[in-house]
Amino acid sequence: MTTVPAERQHVDSAIVAARNRDNIVVAGEIVRHRRATRLIHWSVALTFFIALFSGMPIWTPLFGWMAAFVGGLEVARIIHPYAGVAFTIASVFQFVHWLADMIFRSDEKGWWRPSTLIRYMRWEDEPAVEGGKYNPGQKLFFWAVCLGAVGFLISGIPMWFPLYFPQIVREIAILLHDITFIFFLIGMVFHIYLGTIAEPGTFRAMTRGTVTRSWARLHHPGWFRQVTGERRDNRK
Repeated sequence: MTTVPAERQHVDSAIVAARNRDNIVVAGEIVRHRRATRLIHWSVALTFFIALFSGMPIWTPLFGWMAAFVGGLEVARIIHPYAGVAFTIASVFQFVHWLADMIFRSDEKGWWRPSTLIRYMRWEDEPAVEGGKYNPGQKLFFWAVCLGAVGFLISGIPMWFPLYFPQIVREIAILLHDITFIFFLIGMVFHIYLGTIAEPGTFRAMTRGTVTRSWARLHHPGWFRQVTGERRDNRK
């Protein structure tokens, strides 16, 4: 009979709990994202990258090589708008799913200032002394993604059905689509950076669904105490 190490049992129990529950402590780990949350997140990511790899070759010949990933330029032209629709639908599910956690508190206002964002990207400022499950930077990115999805949808429709819109509307739509894409791509690069290299231990929250107690205590102390019931240490 094979004996499963205690550490392996702990990991498995945490993963099982992360299927349907979050904000709980299981075997020394904290479940941050349940399965539904992770599926929605990766649905948004997957549809965005399909739209990216199919849209870039259409945007400029400089990225024509990317069409090979989706079967060629003609295939890219066909699947790009449908990928955009799928991205919009996934974004709607994400909006509904996360909305309650993404409302700014009174002490989190002003995070749209460029100077504050730059300090956050450089990890020069802790987002909040206490904070909740999500810090202001994450909340701002959530609203930026929602705004970007709306921008893609509004600008994409006239581009998909050009015969139904006057020329000026089509030209504005193309410009809006390009601007939205550029800002969205920049935000996505920073999002991936902050979720991997900048903050080790973060990425596993969107794969396994769990984080370590030390990670939660460091990055989201207020949420950590809410979940664990641990009291705040006021010692200097």
